[in-house]
Amino acid sequence: MRIRSIVIAVGVGLLAHAAVAQDLRENVNRSLFADQKANRVGDAVTIYIMESSSASNDARTNAARSSDISLSGSGQLNGSTLPGGTLGLGTQSTFKGEGSTVSNGNVRAQISARVDSVLPNGTLHVQGSRSIVINGEEQLIRISGIVRPSDIQPDNSVYSYNISDASIVFEGSGLVSRAQGPGLFTRLFHWLF
Repeated sequence: MRIRSIVIAVGVGLLAHAAVAQDLRENVNRSLFADQKANRVGDAVTIYIMESSSASNDARTNAARSSDISLSGSGQLNGSTLPGGTLGLGTQSTFKGEGSTVSNGNVRAQISARVDSVLPNGTLHVQGSRSIVINGEEQLIRISGIVRPSDIQPDNSVYSYNISDASIVFEGSGLVSRAQGPGLFTRLFHWLF
């Protein structure tokens, strides 16, 4: 009877241990000696948005065209000289045009994103957003794109220029944003004319 209760106790203990045991397959890609990088759906990654762009375009055109036609004539009739005449015709066309554009942009931000899906080739689709409200002014930052696991740094961060198909959106709304836009009557006149 005593052996039977020991066997039952051991059996219950093994079942309880199996119920709370950790699945070893869950940590198959994790190493005790490596940095914990994002590689599964739901993992978080820090994105450093460091974008700068500069573009310039300069165009100059000079065109000139001129033409001259002249006609002169003189003659004699019955031994007397007729008055001579000269006719001249000239045209001239000149065009000169210049234009230039310059565009510069610089964005720096830090945002956390999460792995939305893992593609069949092992790359990660990440997506994240952050909303900041200060004195009624809301600033929304959204980012999404595809990250190679090799581009993720040891501190589990990635730079925005390493994200392919990146979509980075900065939006603002509030009193300052409304003050920067044209008023209702200005928009109406631009629409009409």
